[in-house]
Amino acid sequence: MAKPKKRYVCQSCGSVTSQWAGQCGDCSEWNTLLEDAGGVVTPFQARHNLQSGGRAIQLTGLDTDVALPERMATGIAELDRALGGGFVEASATLIGGDPGIGKSTLLLQAAAKLAKAGRHVAYVSGEEASDQVRLRARRLGLGDAPVQLAAATSVRDILTTLGHGTPPALLIIDSIQTMHSDLIEGAPGTVSQVRAASGELIRFAKERGTALVLVGHVTKDGSIAGPRVLEHMVDTVLAFEGERSHQYRILRAVKNRFGGTDEIGVFAMQSEGLEEVSNPSSLFLTQRDESVTGTVVFPALEGTRPVLIEIQALVVRLASGATPRRAVVGWDSGRLAMILAVLEARCGLSFSASEVYLNIAGGYRVQDPAADLAVAAALVSALSERPVPADAVAFGEIALSGEVRPVAHGALRCREAAKLGFGRALAPSSQPDAGGLKVAGFRNLGGFVEHLLGR
Repeated sequence: MAKPKKRYVCQSCGSVTSQWAGQCGDCSEWNTLLEDAGGVVTPFQARHNLQSGGRAIQLTGLDTDVALPERMATGIAELDRALGGGFVEASATLIGGDPGIGKSTLLLQAAAKLAKAGRHVAYVSGEEASDQVRLRARRLGLGDAPVQLAAATSVRDILTTLGHGTPPALLIIDSIQTMHSDLIEGAPGTVSQVRAASGELIRFAKERGTALVLVGHVTKDGSIAGPRVLEHMVDTVLAFEGERSHQYRILRAVKNRFGGTDEIGVFAMQSEGLEEVSNPSSLFLTQRDESVTGTVVFPALEGTRPVLIEIQALVVRLASGATPRRAVVGWDSGRLAMILAVLEARCGLSFSASEVYLNIAGGYRVQDPAADLAVAAALVSALSERPVPADAVAFGEIALSGEVRPVAHGALRCREAAKLGFGRALAPSSQPDAGGLKVAGFRNLGGFVEHLLGR
């Protein structure tokens, strides 16, 4: 049977020892060890019991008043919109995107604006020399910004340098995959190195009140390279999206502990750098003077911002016996298959002998289910070769039963369409007139198809 085990607890620091001593070995206080008569302790419990010997932590109530975090507005409205108002002090932000998408350009522009506003900004590059960053800044017209540049890859060297004097208000690390910690074995970019380097940099930011920005590489499928825990360690994750062949760029918040993830920032890549796009609809709408078959304008919604985009469809009839092809760019292929099935089962339209191509103009990617009705309109228009009126927009969700379901923020979509000169909306029957737009409501997909075909 196990015997009661004596232990001695320091009344000053709480450390536990099995033998009494006049001086505590942890806090060096004298005559503070007192015997604590514990219960029966087995050798296993002695090694694995975590209910004592720790440091008492402070607990606060959930109803305690907490001041909102102070933000640093960058002066770039689209970046501030995606961040929720600007960078937060003592926070960590991770931004990822394809190579050449403009991550370094955007951060250099933000760093220059904050530095010109009187903030202490440090930009550490692990991929370029300081002179290369300086030349890029001059090309962007930012050569006179008082940004502190450095080219380093050792986390110890970076933190030692920044630890002397006043810490920077904003610290940019480009990129985290090039950093390494001498506490961990392995080459830069490995899972252990990325985790260790990020942990040290984030700890410095939390302790010194610095807003930290980490640039992350991405894999072939578009996800941020490195351990998944990196996205859990930071406070904000931004995804910089867009095709290098297209002019536009979209900055989307994937995670944000200090704001919402329903806002986007839209930029256009110019020779002078990234320019803000206050009216994103102008990027995704094709200028045309007459109606074209297979094209429909859809008022998408990104957070609180409506964006009008053009959905294009092409239906090509094949010879008998040929296998038809389905190709989708910018939308879910599974949802296209569902819309085609509903059109055939509920409306009697046959696409089985035709190839179907669907494209979202401008390289935009749509995930909004409200695009169902616009896609159906484009498909019916392409199949029947009857154009949808050029002054009409379409939105609504389609159920498998053929019902046209209402969508969120329909009035906001209508108001944005009215601002850009559209006169009518093809929408669910429950959508009220809004924004001066004439709304044609439909309860089911059959009535919608009959309207488009003029029956």
